[in-house]
Order: sequence, then structure tokens, then C-alpha cells
Amino acid sequence: MDRRHLLAGGAALAATASVLPGLAGPATAAPAAPSPQLPSRAAIISVLRRVADHWIGAHSNSGDNGWANATFFSGLLALHRLTGDTRYLGYARGWAEKHAYGLMGGVSTRHADNHCAGQAYLDLYEIEPEEQKLTAIEASLRRMVYTDQPAKNDDWWWDDALHMAMPPFARIGALRGDPQYWEKLYSLYHHTKQVRGGPGLYDAGSGLWYRDDRFLPGKITSPSGKPVLWSRGNGWVAGGHTKTLKVLPAGERHVAEYRDTLTRLVTATAAVQRTDGFWNVNLADASHLPGPETSGTAFFAYGTAYAISAGLVTGAAFLPVAARAWNGLVTTAVHPDGFLGYVQKVGDRPESSQPITYDSTADFAVGAFLLAGTELAGLAV
Repeated sequence: MDRRHLLAGGAALAATASVLPGLAGPATAAPAAPSPQLPSRAAIISVLRRVADHWIGAHSNSGDNGWANATFFSGLLALHRLTGDTRYLGYARGWAEKHAYGLMGGVSTRHADNHCAGQAYLDLYEIEPEEQKLTAIEASLRRMVYTDQPAKNDDWWWDDALHMAMPPFARIGALRGDPQYWEKLYSLYHHTKQVRGGPGLYDAGSGLWYRDDRFLPGKITSPSGKPVLWSRGNGWVAGGHTKTLKVLPAGERHVAEYRDTLTRLVTATAAVQRTDGFWNVNLADASHLPGPETSGTAFFAYGTAYAISAGLVTGAAFLPVAARAWNGLVTTAVHPDGFLGYVQKVGDRPESSQPITYDSTADFAVGAFLLAGTELAGLAV
């Protein structure tokens, strides 16, 4: 499938759905389809504020610096950049200072989850440049690039890792003008994509990703025998590519692959969007625990909105996808007071943290929602 086919719109969506067994059609019995029209910029910002304000109001303790909470702060700082609201900056700054801009596991950590906090630290550094904000994240990544087994590239053994750690490597490399961080990023990425478990976690036929090598063909399947391609796992991949492409210069030698991979991912997910705007937890089997799920949906909206703004896909074909996702989230998952529901909590597969209900939420999903909305606001008028 070449790039022209991917950008062809409806024909490409239909073709993608037929590549992988089970990757076809939204779940049945969904509510009426949400509007394919994007709301106004002001309306999007209003909902973003309501959701962010609810979370902050309910969490006077800003929480730990693990991957889940760090994802929330990535979204909150995106909202600060959009609105200039100093309340959001102050809450994020207080959280980072509470943790002394440090990492779980210390600077010797190689674990991608522990590097996720570095994204928010980098955001805070860009707003108020002070070198101590980057001491821990830069030291940890530098060890992996230069001194701590620099030839070891198998650390990112699950697809979530791409969101957690790709962006810090890309951003430190850009900030310091050191392309070795980009080369290490690609070596880790390539192992996850093409080597892990033998074939790698990337399914070239569908454009989607297996969560880890336990789910590769012939291993774990859905109850009906179809593949398990976890929605949020693919959402993490979309988020990681989006954030990385936002910072890498266009001439960086791996950018073309990142762009093509994100293009194929948003094309594949568009083909299996539910009629209510959401995605099921298993993208390859619409009957496997079907129902609305917010975290994967928000990340797909985020990646699709970026792909449109970056010219990877056409707005004519894909803006309705992103708009339906956003309108579905706002109509179905956002409570009147700003609580965000229908979130699959921490897990690694469709069966994790079930049942998913109107009242299930999590910090990382709020962050994903804020990232999606801020990206969509750039496409709205």
C-alpha cells in the first residue's frame, strides 16, 4: 500500500479494513452518530477548561511523577499553551517542584514509563528556562545514548513505550543540537517495531501495532479467535509519533518513516471507528467487549488532528473522523461537571479494568483528552 493510496480518502479506509481478519466495521447498537462537523474553537476550549478544572479541583494533591499522571500534565500544559491560563501552569509547576524535577527510578533508569515525566519538565523548561528542570531527564537519556550500554536497544518491549519515551529523546536532541539522541531514539524504535518477538510489534498489513510480543499472531486472540490489537496501545503509538514529529526537523533522516507510520495508523483506525465516534478496546474484533472507550479514542483524535494539520492526510477525508470522535467524547463521556468517564483504567488488553462505565476515569485519559482538544482547536474557527 503506497502513500498515494493512503491519502486517497474513503477508498483507502475501506481497503485498510479488509487487510486484517476481524478489522472491519464498527460495533452494532451504537447511539446516533455524532456530528462530523468540528465545533467552534471557543466551544472546544470551553469543554477543555471544564474537564481540566474538574480534575484539578478534585485533586488538591497533584500526585506522583509516574507515567499516568505525567500524561495528564502533558495535556494540562498543552492547554496552558493554548489558553495562557496561569492556573494550569501553577498547578503543573507545583507538581514538578514537589518531585524536584526527578524521575522514578532515578537517572539510571532505562524504563520508558519513568521518562514520561520528562515531557512535562521539558514543557515547563520551554515556558520558564531553568537548567535544573532538565537535569534528571537529560542525565538519564544521555546515559542510554553514550555510557550505559549504548548498543542495548531492547528497552521498549511494549508499544506504550513509544509515547512515554520517544518525545523526550527527540526534544533533548533538538534542544542540545545533538542528533545522537535521534539516532538512539530510532534504534530503540526500530527494535520495537521490526525486531521485538521476531517480526516486531508493527503489523505492516494493517498499519496497527500489537501491545507486546504476547499478542503476536498465533498467541493471544479474542474469544472468537481474532487478533487482539488493543485500542489504547495503538493510541499510545499515535501520541508518541505525534509528539515526536512536532519537534523533529523535517530533514531528520527518520522523519519520513515516522510520518508514514502515523499516516497508516490513523488511516487504519478511521476504518474501524464506531458510529458513536468512539473506538472499541479491541480494534480487530468489534464483538470483543464492545462499547465506548475514552482513552484510545482521545489519542486517535489527537493523532488524526495532527495528521490533518501536518498535511499527512486530507481534511476532507479525515476531519469528519476527528470531529465525530470529539463530539462523541463530549456528548457521551464528559459529565456536566467536567468529570471524564468511559475510561479503561490501567491495563494492557481489552479485558483489563472491565467493566468500563460512565463513571470510570483516570489521569492519563484526562491528559489524552486535553491533548486531543488542544490539537483540534488548531483546526477549528
